[in-house]
Amino acid sequence: MGSSNSSLQHIPNAQELIQDTGFSAAHIQRLYERFELLDRDQMGRLSVTYLSDLRVPDFEAIPELAMNPIGDRIIAAFFSPGKDTVDFPSFVRVLAHFQPTDSNRTRDSSGQEPYNSPNRKLRFAFQLYDQDGDGKISRAELLQVLQEMLGMPDTDELLQSVAERAIQEADLDQDDAISFEEFKKCLEKVDIDQKMRIGFLS
Repeated sequence: MGSSNSSLQHIPNAQELIQDTGFSAAHIQRLYERFELLDRDQMGRLSVTYLSDLRVPDFEAIPELAMNPIGDRIIAAFFSPGKDTVDFPSFVRVLAHFQPTDSNRTRDSSGQEPYNSPNRKLRFAFQLYDQDGDGKISRAELLQVLQEMLGMPDTDELLQSVAERAIQEADLDQDDAISFEEFKKCLEKVDIDQKMRIGFLS
């Protein structure tokens, strides 16, 4: 345990990240190493303890994201509105959505649900669709995601039919859009842990 803690001393906010995300000290260390590898600007570091932020091109260099049809949306999820860089704590907190749910952890250090709770995972997935951040998935937003995933033009009749049917089935309040609660209801039988997995520690 002592050696684990000493290896984390050079990592910013390590203990807080362990508490907030449920990652072990070994996972935080491994993620830090991955972050350093992704950081293509690290040549300009001021000292061995300085780690610069990641930018969009750093993420675009990851082959799995480059090949993913919605890779640009996943990359965008790492960035806060108006920011063009990601620091290490933010990087870890986003990745925490992809680790298995721990039913023994009900709150993080700020009193919020853990990042890997089913509700927070669903909220993260919902935001990949809700690009304008209005709290609803519109027909146009759904159509755009389907078009990106399937590589079909958004004018394709089949694609439009799929989007229309999805809206009709999910839109319980008949406002022609899908709210987070409606999205959650549609996915209540889906194993969110199985669907939201990523091999970021291997």
